[in-house]
Amino acid sequence: MQNHRELIVAFDFFTVPTITFKLLYCFFVIEHGRRKVLHFNATRHPTAEWVVQQLREAFPEAAPYKYVILDNDSIFNCEVIAFLTSAGLEPKRTSIQAPWQNGTAERWVGSARREMLDHVIPLNEAHLRRLIREYVDYYHDDRLHDSLEKDSPSRRPVEAKPDGDGEVIALDRVGGLHHRYTWRRAA
Repeated sequence: MQNHRELIVAFDFFTVPTITFKLLYCFFVIEHGRRKVLHFNATRHPTAEWVVQQLREAFPEAAPYKYVILDNDSIFNCEVIAFLTSAGLEPKRTSIQAPWQNGTAERWVGSARREMLDHVIPLNEAHLRRLIREYVDYYHDDRLHDSLEKDSPSRRPVEAKPDGDGEVIALDRVGGLHHRYTWRRAA
């Protein structure tokens, strides 16, 4: 897998209950190479046609990817598979009840739940989309990953301590749930 991770993407759903106990389905596409979330969206009623539209938005043109990992969810039917193959992607299904075979996607779901969704209950689809958008921005730009040698998916530059007096300041991320720390230069 490590030799081909730049060519692999994965996608999946996870569910999120709202404050009124309605169940929302969040769909996302993540690349294996830099752990970047390429696309996400939420809906109350996912269908195969909706998934195909999300994949069109995730892959608007020929992408550098060759393989896509997906599970055996019935919504990923022949229509979804036909779109993937026509887009030049080779679908690879995981075994039944084997989430570890789609580990990058499952890990992202776990991180999103632990780091945001366990602390904030969305009001509706629009609120969930906003929360996920903020979390994805934080995940790409600020959150460090062990698998990326303590770097972020967007290649966060290392900040050297400024000469003289410098003060560490915290910048709020994801509504204050997380922070990015940087140096404030002395005046």
